[in-house]
Amino acid sequence: MIKQAIKNGAISFALGSFSGLIVNLIIDIVANALGAEDFCSISPNFRALFPTSAMAAYINVLLYGCISASFAFMTFIYDVERIGFLIQSIIYFVVTSIVCLLITMLLWQLQRYPAALLGTLAGYLITHVIMITTAYRKLRKDVNEINQELLPADVS
Repeated sequence: MIKQAIKNGAISFALGSFSGLIVNLIIDIVANALGAEDFCSISPNFRALFPTSAMAAYINVLLYGCISASFAFMTFIYDVERIGFLIQSIIYFVVTSIVCLLITMLLWQLQRYPAALLGTLAGYLITHVIMITTAYRKLRKDVNEINQELLPADVS
């Protein structure tokens, strides 16, 4: 179980890093094409934490990979059969929230922009509520189908 979770986390890290790189590249290309001179999609405050812009860009991409890896790695919690779906979902939400919000606060300097921080928190919460609700409905449907298969064909 943990070995598979680590494998999933590593694959997701690579995909998340690559996706972050592509998204930043597209933002930079579009912004520069629209006339923003020397635009860089990295927050100036984040960039100031490093000796060079290139290092900030590399760390930025790696941190996007870390966010992605945390989401993939934490799915192992749903394989732990001793705890219920609600507890699994709460653990998944709390752990991924901590990782994601700490990294996005570092990358985007959200603590400096209260409205952006609140918007990010609200979006994150809404996304998880939708995910958990959808997963719960699927779980109930699967349980009902299994129960129907276990019932005798003729109950009369």
